[in-house]
Amino acid sequence: MFALRRVNKAGPSALRCRRNGTQATSSIEAVEASVTPAAQTPPVEATPKPAPPKPKETNESTEPSKPKGPYRFWPTTRPSISLERPRQYSRPIGVGVLPAYDHALAYIKRDSELQKEELKEYQAELEIEEKGARNPGHLERLREKVRILEVQSEINLPSVRWKARNGLADMSKTVYRHLLEQRWREEGELDLLMERIHQMNVVPDMMGSLHPSFDLRVNFPEPLPEDVRLRTRVRRKYQKVEPGVYLSPEQTRKPPMMYTTVFHTEPRFYTLLMLDLDVPNPETQSFQSYLHWLQPNISLSSSTTSVDLPTTHTKYIPPHPQKGTPYHRYVLLFAPQTGSEAIKVPQFSDSDRLGFDYRQFAEQYGLDASKGGAAHMWRGVWDESVSKIYKDVLQIEEPVFARQPKEDPYKAMKQEKKYL
Repeated sequence: MFALRRVNKAGPSALRCRRNGTQATSSIEAVEASVTPAAQTPPVEATPKPAPPKPKETNESTEPSKPKGPYRFWPTTRPSISLERPRQYSRPIGVGVLPAYDHALAYIKRDSELQKEELKEYQAELEIEEKGARNPGHLERLREKVRILEVQSEINLPSVRWKARNGLADMSKTVYRHLLEQRWREEGELDLLMERIHQMNVVPDMMGSLHPSFDLRVNFPEPLPEDVRLRTRVRRKYQKVEPGVYLSPEQTRKPPMMYTTVFHTEPRFYTLLMLDLDVPNPETQSFQSYLHWLQPNISLSSSTTSVDLPTTHTKYIPPHPQKGTPYHRYVLLFAPQTGSEAIKVPQFSDSDRLGFDYRQFAEQYGLDASKGGAAHMWRGVWDESVSKIYKDVLQIEEPVFARQPKEDPYKAMKQEKKYL
């Protein structure tokens, strides 16, 4: 397949010449000397020359010392952007490079200034109407007009768009709340959540309807690598969980980290619930719910970024899907409380968790997930770590279930005689 040819060892190296004429002539003379006939020069055994002595190694070196070991730290040239380490917005191109871009920025800035002047007029009129409170309908229209102008006066500014996209949004301003809510509703995150909620029949199995009003992000530890399954102390990073994915019971042994993006400025109360919808019920040959976590009276507003639970109402019990059952659906819900005051909910004991009825609980304490809140869900199946949860956390004997056989609709016909 490959063509082979014999190449003289001295040929290629000797015929390589530079443009310098002296070096080219010496290389040609070296070639002519190498092709002298053997009769004119008798063979002479060449004595090997001694190798030149190696220079002694010295500790003094001009090169910088390299770090020992296989690991090296490569400093990043650009630190990550966050509220703790903010960065200022800079134009993508300089002034005068593209005149059309400069004219567009000037037009956007002029339009923003005009709308801000109009906003000041409506704000002054709103202050007068709020003091008088003569016409409630007119007062509400003024508030809506002020809100629209607060958004339109800054929504087209490149610096505002850049800060909203890079996590530097000031949630006290209406324009940033509008941009983040628009991004959450239109770029697929809310659509994916609602698709999994309805695809897995969380609605209507758990509740009649669900309409989230703010973004909830749930983080659990990343799964253990296969080669360190036997190790117990492994530091792992928390990663964002996509709705509907499978998580191992070992990942959900501790409560999740929860982050929110709330779009209302005034504090409102929510009740946190975590349910397992697929615990088998041998008596009714069906499934029932199990309450894993409950915390009422959680105050959330646009200034809230992470959910901190100062007190534990009903402690967190990790998911423990039973052996022999199909996958379990775990739902994390922030249900809005209808009133503006805190509610009093008794703590649930471990024996009262099984058979928890969310519909009855929501009706009793005034929770309505169809008017807002947030939700998340994932799935889980049994593995060996569930036995340890039953032993260490629940301290009860682990049940084992078998899948129910499917009923044969033709069983009675098969028992009849086919021929007389």
